[in-house]
Amino acid sequence: MTTEASDTIQPVSGSGETIVAFSAEDLQAPFMLRVGALLIDYMALMIVPVLGLLSNKLFGDLNIATERTLWLLSVLLFLFNIVVLPAFTGRSFGKVLTGLRVVNRDGSIPKHRTIIFRQTVGLLLTALTFGFGFLLSIFGKSGRTLHDVVSGTVVVHGKRRVI
Repeated sequence: MTTEASDTIQPVSGSGETIVAFSAEDLQAPFMLRVGALLIDYMALMIVPVLGLLSNKLFGDLNIATERTLWLLSVLLFLFNIVVLPAFTGRSFGKVLTGLRVVNRDGSIPKHRTIIFRQTVGLLLTALTFGFGFLLSIFGKSGRTLHDVVSGTVVVHGKRRVI
């Protein structure tokens, strides 16, 4: 399937939607905006332990939560932000703040299992390449990372318009 804009109308099976003239290349998210979203998501991972450390320094050891508990809460929050939230909205917290969205290559909304695959197996593959998977978005014409390629998705910077 080509990612060039066209005047053809593409019905999306089973959704009642019609995609008109969608171009992933025209709407692809800039690399630095994706990096910004990633940094915001990383801050979501670190906020709970940092707040715990600050409260211990400011108020002394109040024995409210152990360090392990704070890290567990942080990891759960991170997993919610990286897997669960995108599965239902197509966006992590970082993507919401930067205006990015994960869509299928044809512009339709991905199924839950597609997003979960992208956010687990796809990101794991990207991590195993020591970040090379992210560099694909700089050098590739389509701006897609390794986890986008394996899941058939693209991250776009734009809003859906209902016509």
